[in-house]
Amino acid sequence: MTHTDGTTDDSRRPAVLLDRDGTLTQHRPYPAHPDELLLQPDIGAPLRALQKEGFALVVVTNQSAVARGLLDTTVLNAMHDRLRALLCGQGVRLDAIYACPHHPEGTVPRYRLACRCRKPAPGMLLQAARDLDLDLTRSWMVGDSLCDVEAGRRAGTRTARVGARPDGSAGADLAGATTSEVLRHLAGATRCHNGTDDPP
Repeated sequence: MTHTDGTTDDSRRPAVLLDRDGTLTQHRPYPAHPDELLLQPDIGAPLRALQKEGFALVVVTNQSAVARGLLDTTVLNAMHDRLRALLCGQGVRLDAIYACPHHPEGTVPRYRLACRCRKPAPGMLLQAARDLDLDLTRSWMVGDSLCDVEAGRRAGTRTARVGARPDGSAGADLAGATTSEVLRHLAGATRCHNGTDDPP
């Protein structure tokens, strides 16, 4: 319901949904130990700014290393405990982490399947929306690959690809667009939209 002053009864929050490897953390092929997770440089401040603006911060990550037998879910959970701790040290609190352990060519039978959660399928994003009461139409999917962008598109979010224009425009790569630069762009755009920029 929309009121005469333009406000609504919709209490759903927007979110920034973040890929893990190569986006939130530095890229390493199939990291298999908590100590191998290192945050991207300078991401604390823009994440704090987005958090302050009311965005939920949610990790959505494909982790086919589980299906491939390179690590088990106990180690994966330990890695995500470390990720939360690293971000907490930057004053950032994650609202949730969703990880897809499946792969259709996996070697671990219980995880060898074509699922609805592995990006570019939108399953993890849709589950996050249900669990956290998110408004995906006001949310962003941020990742470093086209499958991240496609997952966001299918879920109905706006998208931004690390290494491409922060507005997600196709065919116009922005050299040096780090995760922190993309997130700063989103945080700045949000402040302008809400009319909360400091005066010049």
